[in-house]
Amino acid sequence: MSEGAGGPMSKSSRFVDGSIYKTLLESTKAIPWKIDWATSTFAYIGPQIEDLLGWTPESWETVQDWASRMHPDDQKWVVDFCVAQSKAGVDHEADYRAMTKDGKYIWIRDVVHVVRDDAGNVLSLIGFMFDISERKRTEEQLLKLQRELEDLSYRDGLTNVANRRHFDSQFEIEWKSARRNKVPLSLALIDIDFFKQYNDTYGHVRGDECLKRVAATLVGRVSRPRDMVARFGGEEFALLLPETDAPGALHIATACLESISGEKITHDRSEAAPVVTISVGVGTVVPSSDDDPTRFLDEVDQCLYRAKQSGRNRLIARK
Repeated sequence: MSEGAGGPMSKSSRFVDGSIYKTLLESTKAIPWKIDWATSTFAYIGPQIEDLLGWTPESWETVQDWASRMHPDDQKWVVDFCVAQSKAGVDHEADYRAMTKDGKYIWIRDVVHVVRDDAGNVLSLIGFMFDISERKRTEEQLLKLQRELEDLSYRDGLTNVANRRHFDSQFEIEWKSARRNKVPLSLALIDIDFFKQYNDTYGHVRGDECLKRVAATLVGRVSRPRDMVARFGGEEFALLLPETDAPGALHIATACLESISGEKITHDRSEAAPVVTISVGVGTVVPSSDDDPTRFLDEVDQCLYRAKQSGRNRLIARK
């Protein structure tokens, strides 16, 4: 049959077309490869692999070479995933860190097409490797920024302790945990005595410094990871003390009371002492299904109110 518009291609034509196709593949940044399924050997891998990872194409002989040049934390799950998908005849892709010849790591995305015969048996895997390092760096920067923004949304900008939003969220979590595990939950509410007069006398800049010193002192009196110091509002602070019984809460609250006085922040307009002091309401509960967190919070707040009405610079505990 003569070669025409619809006739078969000659071997030379097929060779030329194949050469062009190969040239096109090897001119891209994507790295083409082919693995023979029966022997688990590389039938081909593009020369770009050497520019990216430093390994020559000839060094990629078997799938073991591919697996061994993968970050240890990625190796098992990537290999298991790709083998399972390939056996099932499912095209897939995987992101992992590939090791360069000098021991560094580059993020790679492998996009895999599974070639099967008419009976559905896997013959080979054909795919492309893409360098996604820049994309991963961007993603990591965005995640870091997101975490920073989330942290800022839960932190008081002046004192750097938790804000009211964070307190409300954590209080709900700890209440449910204490109720579920039948353990005590303690809370202390703290108010700086005569703080309005302090601001009026010394100005708001000194007032802000006072708030920061009080917050830092309170933070210094709690030590466990789940303990929380929060700015409750204005000159009010809260201590959330999970798994702390009543004597333990009283001990911490008393230490806070004494520590703030011990800072000796001058306050000439205070009617309680010549230095900045605090009033504290403290309470402990082992929550049951009959208890209400809002009522408990109100009861501790009433203790704080009574401490202030009784002359300030003191602590009153919930009965």
